[in-house]
Amino acid sequence: MAEQNTLKREIGLVGLIALGVSGIIGSGWLFAPLLASQLAGPAAIIAWLVGSLAMLALALTFAEISAMFPLPGGIASIPQVTHGNVVSIAMGWTAWLGYLLTAPVEVEATLRYLAPYAPWIFKGPAYETLTYPGSLAALGFMALFVVLNALGVRLFTLINTSVTWVKVIVPVVITGMFIASSFEPSNFTSTGGFAPYGTVGILSAVSSGGVILSMIGFRHAIDMAGEVRNPGRNVPLAMIAAMLICLLIYMGLQIAFIGALSPADLSGGWASLHFTHKGGPLASIATALGLLWLVSLMNTTAIISPFGSALVAVGANARLVLALTHTRFMPQIFASLSSFGVPLNALLMNLVIGWVAVLFLNFSQLVATHSSLVVLSFIVGPIAVVALRTLASGYNRPFRLPAVSVFGYTTFILATLIVYWSGWHTVKVLGLAMLVGAVLFFVRLRSMNREELNLRQAAWLLPYIAGLGVLSWLGSFGGLGVISQGYDIAACAAFSAVIFYMAVRCALTQAEFDEQTDDILDRIGYDEAIIRDLEV
Repeated sequence: MAEQNTLKREIGLVGLIALGVSGIIGSGWLFAPLLASQLAGPAAIIAWLVGSLAMLALALTFAEISAMFPLPGGIASIPQVTHGNVVSIAMGWTAWLGYLLTAPVEVEATLRYLAPYAPWIFKGPAYETLTYPGSLAALGFMALFVVLNALGVRLFTLINTSVTWVKVIVPVVITGMFIASSFEPSNFTSTGGFAPYGTVGILSAVSSGGVILSMIGFRHAIDMAGEVRNPGRNVPLAMIAAMLICLLIYMGLQIAFIGALSPADLSGGWASLHFTHKGGPLASIATALGLLWLVSLMNTTAIISPFGSALVAVGANARLVLALTHTRFMPQIFASLSSFGVPLNALLMNLVIGWVAVLFLNFSQLVATHSSLVVLSFIVGPIAVVALRTLASGYNRPFRLPAVSVFGYTTFILATLIVYWSGWHTVKVLGLAMLVGAVLFFVRLRSMNREELNLRQAAWLLPYIAGLGVLSWLGSFGGLGVISQGYDIAACAAFSAVIFYMAVRCALTQAEFDEQTDDILDRIGYDEAIIRDLEV
C-alpha cells in the first residue's frame, strides 16, 4: 500500500463535536444517575454541574493550545512543545496505556448488554469471564474498529457522527418520557432533604460517582486536532459544545431519574438505592412505568453507545502512538501513514496488545486499570498554556484564556485533585506504570539523541509523582485517612502551588522552544504560516 507523509484534514466542526460527545457518553451512561444519587441524593444534580464546569475549565487550557498548535496525539505532543521529550514520554506513555484499554472495556460492555440475549458469550451469571465464542466475538469487534479507522478519517468520522446522534437523541427521549409519565417533586426534598450527605456527598459524587471519569472523554478532540479543518475555530468550539451538550444530557437524565422514583425505592435512603433489572436502573424504572418500548430502545442504544466510544478511542490512540514516535520512544515504523492518511502500523500494534488485554484481564481489572492510567496526562494542559504565553508570545491565538496564570494554577489544582480523588489504588497503578515506562525508556535510550532528552525540563516531574503518592497514601480516598476530607484539598492546593511554579520555570528556553517547534512543524507537514494563520 502506498504511503503519504501527512495526515489528512478532513474533520469538520460537527464531526469533532461528535468525537467529543462519543468520548464522554460511553458504556456507563445508563448507570450514571444511580451512582451519583447513591452518593449525593438529589444534590447529584449539583455534582454534575460542578464537576462538568470544572472539567470544562481544564479542557479550555488544552483548547487554547490545540487551537494554536493543532497536533496529532495532543496529550503527548503538547508537553513536547513546552517541556521536551522526557515529559512528553511520561505523559504519552500513561495516556497510551489507558487509551489502549478503552476499546477492550467498551467491547466487553457491549457484550455484557448482549449477554441476556446471547448467554453463550459469558460464563456464569456475573459476566466476568468470556467463553471461547465470546472471546472470538470480542476480538472480532476490536478488529472491526481497526478496519473502520484504517479506511480513513472521513469514514471513521461519518460513522461516529451517525452513532453519536443516537447517543444524544435517546437520552433526551428517556428524559422526556420519564418526566411526562411520572415526576414526583417531593423526591427532591424527602428522605433527608435535597443534600442528605452535604458537601461531602456532592464532592464524592463528583470524584467517585462517575462525573469526572465521564467528562474526561473530551480528550479525543485534542488528539485528533491534527486532522481538523480550521482548527483555530473548530477545536475550541467543539470541545466547549461537546461538554455543554453532555452536561445537559446527564443533568436531564439525573433530574428525570430522581423524579421518576417511587416511594418504595427510597425506603432505605439514597445510599441503599438499588435495582435488579439487568438493563440497569433506567430500564427498571421504564419497566415499572409500563414503557416497554423504551426498554427495548435503551437496550439497543446500550449496545450502540460503547461501539462509538471504542471506535473513537482506537483512532485517538493511534495518533498518540504517532506523537510518541516523534520522541523516539516508539519505533519509527509506527510513524508511517497509509494511502488513506492513517497510522496503520500503530493501529495494528494497538490491536494486538488490546487482544491480549481482552484475553487475560477480566472486566473489573480492565475498568480499574483503564481509569487509573488516563488521569495523569491532564496535568500538562494548565502548565503548558502558561508557559506558552512567554515562549509563543508572538503567535496568533484564535482562542485566548483570560487571567491565564490564575486560570492555569486553578486548573492545575483541579488536575491534581482528579488524580488524588481517583484513589490510592489508582495512584499505585500509575506509579507502577511509570516504573515500567522508565525501564522501557532506558531500553530505548540507545536510539535517542541524549542531548535532546530535555532532562532539566523534567525536574519537576519526579517530585510531583512522589509528593502526590504520599498525599494519596495519607489521604482519605483509599489511603490511611491521616489527612481528612477538606484538609486534603488544602494540602493538594499548597502542594500544587509549589509544583506549578517549578514546572512553569522548567519550560524550554526560548532558543530550545524555537528549535523544537520548527522540528515538530517540519515533521508533520505544517509551516509557521499555517500555525500563525490557522485557516487550514
